[in-house]
Amino acid sequence: MSLFKKFFEFLSQDNAYILQAFLVIFLALAVDLCLRWVLGKLQTRLEKTKKDWDNLTIQALRPPVRLLVWAFGIYLAIKIFQGKSRSAIFEPVEAFRDVVVIGALAWFVVRLINLGEKSFLKKGSDPTTVDAISKLLRISVILTAFLVVLQTLGYSISGVLAFGGIGGIAVGFAAKDLLSNFFGGLLIYLDRPFAVGDWVRSPDRDIEGVIEKIGWRLTIIRTFDKRPLYVPNSIIASIAVENPSRMTNRRIKEVIGIRYEDAGKMETIVKRVKEMLQNHPEIDTGRTLIVNFDKFAPSSLDFFIYTFTKTTDWIRFHEIKQDVLLRIIRIIEEEGAEIAFPTSTVHLADSELLKHLDVRTTEREALER
Repeated sequence: MSLFKKFFEFLSQDNAYILQAFLVIFLALAVDLCLRWVLGKLQTRLEKTKKDWDNLTIQALRPPVRLLVWAFGIYLAIKIFQGKSRSAIFEPVEAFRDVVVIGALAWFVVRLINLGEKSFLKKGSDPTTVDAISKLLRISVILTAFLVVLQTLGYSISGVLAFGGIGGIAVGFAAKDLLSNFFGGLLIYLDRPFAVGDWVRSPDRDIEGVIEKIGWRLTIIRTFDKRPLYVPNSIIASIAVENPSRMTNRRIKEVIGIRYEDAGKMETIVKRVKEMLQNHPEIDTGRTLIVNFDKFAPSSLDFFIYTFTKTTDWIRFHEIKQDVLLRIIRIIEEEGAEIAFPTSTVHLADSELLKHLDVRTTEREALER
C-alpha cells in the first residue's frame, strides 16, 4: 500500500505527464496487437481467393503499418514530454515523424514490388523482363523517397539536383566504364537477345555457356565445364552473340564415300538414303532435304546428306544423327557396296620388268641362305 501511495503522490506532484506517456505507449502496443490479429485473419481469408494482388498487398502492408503505429506512439509520447519540459532536444520530433512516414510508405511499395516479382516468376513470366522492371521500380521508389526526405529535412531538392547535374559530368568521366556497363545492361533488357537459362556463344570472343544472371553491371555465364564467367555488359553489347537456344531445328550435314568399284551402285544408294530420310519420324521434311552424289574424291566416290531434325535438344539430336548414320551404313551394306577409306594402288605397266624383279628377289634370298 505504501508503494501505491508513493506512486500517486509522485503523480500528484505535477508528474501526470509520465502516466500519459506510459498510456500512449501501452495504447500503441494494444493497437499493434490488434492490427497483427486483424491483418493475419484478413490475409488468411484473401489467400483463398483467385486474385494474388489483394493477398500480396496485405502481406506487404503488415510490417510498415506496425512501424507507423509504434512511430506515432513514440511521437505522441515525446510530444507529451515536450509540452512539459519545453526543451530544445525535442524539436526534431516533427521531422522524425515525417521521415518515418515516408520510409514506411517506401518500404511498403518496395515490399509489394518484391512480392509481385516472385508472383510473376512463379507464373512463368520471362525472368529477364520481370527482373529488369522490378529493379527499375525499386530504384525509382528509393530515389523518390530519398529526395522527399531531403525536402522534409529542409534541404532544397533543386539545389541537390543542380549539384547532381554539375557533379554528374565529373562522375561520368570518372566512372565511364560503370556507366557503359549500365547502359549495356539496359540495351540487353530492351533488345532481349537472350534470357536467363539461354545457351549463348560469341564468334568474336571465347565465350560460351548458359546465362545464369543478367545484372546492371555484368552478366554471369555458366560455362559447360561449370565455371562462372563474369562478362561486363559493355562487352556483351559490342560483340556478336549467337543464341542456339532459339534455333528452330538442328542440321545434319555429312559426306559419305563409297569405293570406286561400287560406282554402279551409287544411284540406288542415293535414292534409298533420300527415301529413308523422307520417311524418318524425327526428320523435318518441311525444311531443306538434299541427298546427292557430290564428287570424285582421291580414294572414294562421295555423296552428301543435308537435312534438319525436328528437335533442338542437343542430346536428342545426337541420338537421331546416330540413328540416321547407322541406317545409311545398313543401306550401303545391303546394296553390296562398302564405305571407302584412304587407299593407294600402284600399277606396273611393264610385265617383263615385274618378272625380272621377281627373279632378282629370288636370287637374293638364295644367296642370303
